[in-house]
Amino acid sequence: MSEGMIRKALSGFYYIDDGQRVVTCRARGKHRHAGVSPLVGDRVRFTLLADGSGALDEILPRKNEFYRPAVANIDLLVVVASQAIPVTDPFLIDRVAAIAAARGVETLICVNKCDLEPGDDLARIYEKAGFPTLRVSAETGEGMDALRQAIAGRVCAFTGNSGVGKSSILNALEGSGSLATGEVSDKLGRGRHTTRHVELFRLSCGALAADTPGFSSFDVDKMELERKEELQYAFREFAPYLGKCRFQDCAHVKEKGCAVLEAVRVGEIPPTRHQSYVRLYEQAKAIPDWERKRNESL
Repeated sequence: MSEGMIRKALSGFYYIDDGQRVVTCRARGKHRHAGVSPLVGDRVRFTLLADGSGALDEILPRKNEFYRPAVANIDLLVVVASQAIPVTDPFLIDRVAAIAAARGVETLICVNKCDLEPGDDLARIYEKAGFPTLRVSAETGEGMDALRQAIAGRVCAFTGNSGVGKSSILNALEGSGSLATGEVSDKLGRGRHTTRHVELFRLSCGALAADTPGFSSFDVDKMELERKEELQYAFREFAPYLGKCRFQDCAHVKEKGCAVLEAVRVGEIPPTRHQSYVRLYEQAKAIPDWERKRNESL
């Protein structure tokens, strides 16, 4: 039995890199019966068959997993955003960053298309919140050296709303046109969902990088939600104020004597970040425990 990493998943086939070659595998039926789906980034054991293909036997323990994007064992989540067309709603970034924080994954904010629009307003929000933040341009190459340094030697996933230039950034990092890119529709202000599947690409800086399908506001609303009581810990800039509210069970939404709300009032926490927190809190609050338990068991 051999061991390797799933580099690509497509139409029921898993492309496993064992360090010497990439073997095309099918998962054995026991995974379907167990309700466990192999993900790109999984470390797995597989059996090499006589015809050169393989059978995926075992998924090794994961350190983290995501289902939008569908990846596992990620070291760094690179959230690509833009203040040029399409303009990124900060809520999209905040939702993804909250999910990453809950899984113990570092988030890097990458504001692309700064040759068209500097993106200073968006970048300031996340610099203030304590996120590593880069302004880049896939078109001119600005910021690419800093991005290479940030991802070097790590397994990372590039994610963001459609049309912000995830594939273009990966092409710019490598100086090639190996990834298909699509023009942004001026009428719709969004991309054409160029990426159809998740795949890990090995970059010359030593990183393994996944270009993931873009998402919309609707898609983000369907992403995994943390429990409302745990959500406060997913917003890193809340940390200095937690435990300092008047009420021990403060929700940080509209309560009197809330240290988080006071920090928002005096400018220590960006208002858009708190607005996203409230929106996520209300969404999490609306999910009954029985439904959450059912979803967790699927």
